[in-house]
Amino acid sequence: MNANKRLKQGRQAFQQQSWSDAYKFLSAADNKNPLGTHDLEQLAKAAYLIGRESEYIDLLSRAHHQFLNKDDTPKAINCAFWLGMILFNQGEHAQGSGWFARAGRLIDEYGQQCVQQGFLLIPEALQCLRQDDPENAFELFSKAGEIGNQFNNPDLLTFSRLGSGQALIHQGKITNGTTLLDEAMVAVVSDETSPIVAGIVYCAVIETCQKIYDLQRAREWTDALSRWCDSQPDLIPYRGQCLVRRAEIMQLQGKWPVALQEAQQACNLPRPSHPSATGEAFYRQAELYRLQGQFSHAENAYHQASKWGRNPQPGFALLRLAQGEVQAAKTAIQHIAKETANRMARANILPAFIEIMLEAAELQSAEDSADELAGIAAELDSPFLIAIAEQSTGNVLLRKSKPREAIKKLRHCWQLFNKVEARYESARTQRLMGLAYLKLNDHDTAKIEISAARAVFQQLGATTDIHKVDSLIPKHESDKTHGLTPRELEVLQILATGKTNKEIANELFISERTVDRHVSNILGKFGVDSRAAATAYAYEHDMI
Repeated sequence: MNANKRLKQGRQAFQQQSWSDAYKFLSAADNKNPLGTHDLEQLAKAAYLIGRESEYIDLLSRAHHQFLNKDDTPKAINCAFWLGMILFNQGEHAQGSGWFARAGRLIDEYGQQCVQQGFLLIPEALQCLRQDDPENAFELFSKAGEIGNQFNNPDLLTFSRLGSGQALIHQGKITNGTTLLDEAMVAVVSDETSPIVAGIVYCAVIETCQKIYDLQRAREWTDALSRWCDSQPDLIPYRGQCLVRRAEIMQLQGKWPVALQEAQQACNLPRPSHPSATGEAFYRQAELYRLQGQFSHAENAYHQASKWGRNPQPGFALLRLAQGEVQAAKTAIQHIAKETANRMARANILPAFIEIMLEAAELQSAEDSADELAGIAAELDSPFLIAIAEQSTGNVLLRKSKPREAIKKLRHCWQLFNKVEARYESARTQRLMGLAYLKLNDHDTAKIEISAARAVFQQLGATTDIHKVDSLIPKHESDKTHGLTPRELEVLQILATGKTNKEIANELFISERTVDRHVSNILGKFGVDSRAAATAYAYEHDMI
């Protein structure tokens, strides 16, 4: 196959968004005869989109120098901008800053207005956001948008709307900010932007929605990102973000096995362009392992998350709490709380901080933090965060021996959790309501709430929470069965003697298959995985 044919096939594949084929054919053509600037740019983009970041940087650098040799300064500036953006996103800040500086110098030397002037405002605006200066960030993003309008450049306009929306959200102007995010996404889903810009905007919008607990918006755009990724099977850089966001949503809805699978898949992609996605994927795995009581797996995943740049808190502190290491949990959560000043970021820390402070008998600290969380939730006007805040306040009220006030808060937050399909949080709330009713000596209502919570925990495999629930009711005569039916209690009595399922079936005059089902139910209700563990559990709780 001659070079011209390969070049033609490569161009066609690029237009069809067949990134692997575009890379293969354009690379083959480049090996025969060095590509011209336009084709070289396309080869660089194809390399990036299939996860070949180092080649992308080399190819785009070549294109940059070719444009300089042709005195096409605007195109050379464009290459320098993208080299700076990608390197900076990969954590290569010195190199990224160097390319931004070169782009700025070339703009000064060019001496004419060009759309690249607007693009170069983007990293400056992002730096303002990182330094918690959203007002100046908004001005810079807006100015970039004006230049984008002047030159009718969809990529720059979309970047401007994305950044302006984020800056407004940082200022607490949530409605105006999310409106701009939606407008940016309209350009993306309408295929008005280039593929690299589309991927960046998808990920940024969904991440921002997650930060402000706008779960419905996050779900909608995650679905759109999934469709976009699925339409380009060989696309790599954004697929990790897609899987992580889906895992978060699946976890919220109680689909934990699927969530774990998505998070694991995100870690197993070819070398990712976005280490942050890998860090988030390991953190998501760690959270699921922690909730399922698989503490050694959770600890390893938290360490992996940290290795990939994701702070393992507050999850790691909650792991220590679940392991009974209250002081270690307290120390860890206090450190991260002191280091976190941004109010939206604190909303992610405070629920864990409150839970740990309550276990550490630091009631005043927990109460103050619950008030702070309630204030942030009111500002963001997010039903899910309001529910989290009311759950925390209800827990504080319980510790202050105010069960009636606690129930009022908890009942409302339980309704909010159900509306957003947050199954685990809903069950946790029911456990707290059960505890409140116990404090009021209303054991029948307490049993209803706690049994409902236990059933959800059992379905989810939340073993730590199952043990917490089981520690509440067994003190009362009505709950010595631990949720077992009369027949299951009969099976347990015989199982504890060491007899086989066949022997149990013969003794009770039922089928062996029925015994299998009863044994499985017993193991599930006890939250154990073996007959020996079930026997030990029964003896420990005076059931036999």
